[in-house]
Amino acid sequence: MPRTPIALRVAELHKYGIFSGMSPGTKKLLEQIQSWPEEDQEELANVAREIESRRSGVYRLSDEERTAVRAGMDAARRGEFVSEEEMDEFYRVHHRA
Repeated sequence: MPRTPIALRVAELHKYGIFSGMSPGTKKLLEQIQSWPEEDQEELANVAREIESRRSGVYRLSDEERTAVRAGMDAARRGEFVSEEEMDEFYRVHHRA
C-alpha cells in the first residue's frame, strides 16, 4: 500500500521526536492511521483541525474549504447571489433552536 501524505508526515514526526509530548494512546493511534485509506485520514484531519481551532481560537481552512470560499467570492464579484427564497430555505433547514 502506498504511503499517503499523512502517513509520511507521521513518519517524519517520529524522525524528529515530535511524539515525545504525546500520550501513549495518541502515539499508537497515529501509527495505526498510517494504514487507513486517505479519505479516512483526511476525515480525521478535519476533526483535528476543528479541535485545534476551538483550542486556539483560530480556524485554518482546508484546501477544499479555501477553494470553495474563493469560488463564492468570485461569484459575488460577478453579482451572482442566491435568491431570498433559497436563503430562507437554507436557514429553515439549518436553523438550530
